[in-house]
Amino acid sequence: MTAMTQPKNLGDVLKYEAPNLYSREIDTVAAAQNLGIGTVVGRDTTTAKLKAFDPDATDGSEIAIGVLGNDVDATLIDRDDALLIARHAIVARGALVWPSGITPAQKASAEAHLTFLGVLVRDSA
Repeated sequence: MTAMTQPKNLGDVLKYEAPNLYSREIDTVAAAQNLGIGTVVGRDTTTAKLKAFDPDATDGSEIAIGVLGNDVDATLIDRDDALLIARHAIVARGALVWPSGITPAQKASAEAHLTFLGVLVRDSA
């Protein structure tokens, strides 16, 4: 029998959110990135656009500000249809997408910053 794999969806990432879409924002992802649902993101301070979280950066993307709630292919141009889980929410730790090579300390620091913003990271089924 052939095994089927379903792609990740919002329910895999977002486990709780406040009513009336309070937890969500629509935002812009900077060009030259193809980010998947669950990607932890930061904000470039010069452009105010979202970028994949990078703990070694110095442009603002080293500070985790939320989690993407949809896939965003901004390979060629900026995309202004990113669903950002920004506040008062619970996300599944196992569904988050981190940069390769991130250390446990860097991940813990980013999770602490998300918690400060009201995006709690929890183990989930």
